[in-house]
Amino acid sequence: MSEAAEAAHAKFQTLIGQESEPGEWIQVTQEMINQFADVTMDHQFIHVDPEAAKNTPFGGTIAHGFLTLSLLVPLSSSIKQDPETLKGVIMGVNYGFDKIRFIAPVPSGSRIRAKAVLKAAEIKGSSVNATRTYTIEVEGSDKPAVIADWITRLTYG
Repeated sequence: MSEAAEAAHAKFQTLIGQESEPGEWIQVTQEMINQFADVTMDHQFIHVDPEAAKNTPFGGTIAHGFLTLSLLVPLSSSIKQDPETLKGVIMGVNYGFDKIRFIAPVPSGSRIRAKAVLKAAEIKGSSVNATRTYTIEVEGSDKPAVIADWITRLTYG
């Protein structure tokens, strides 16, 4: 166990339950949706056919749920973190998710952003597993697009 991991874990413990300020907005374009459809081979019309999608309850194309989830990478990067939790970090990796819910659609052209609440922090040798509940908001919508408990593993030197 490293001293940096212990210090970070202690700091994380003081931050549990605190909500972050929202990060920056990202616009989800039809081009992004089409590219994601090509990469994942998911060409369902509600994502890629604006004409056909007009006749659905969505009124137009929507982003794939997994596209929205994958955008947590840049969305989370724009959320300010306490620098004390990052002192001595030599590597961070995606450890996985405990829970993911797709609450509301993300219409093509919408802007989304995320905020987070630290749910738990567990020390694992020279690493800390930090579990944050992320909420992805859609500009102008009363409901979030996604709520996900994401675990990241920070390894300290």
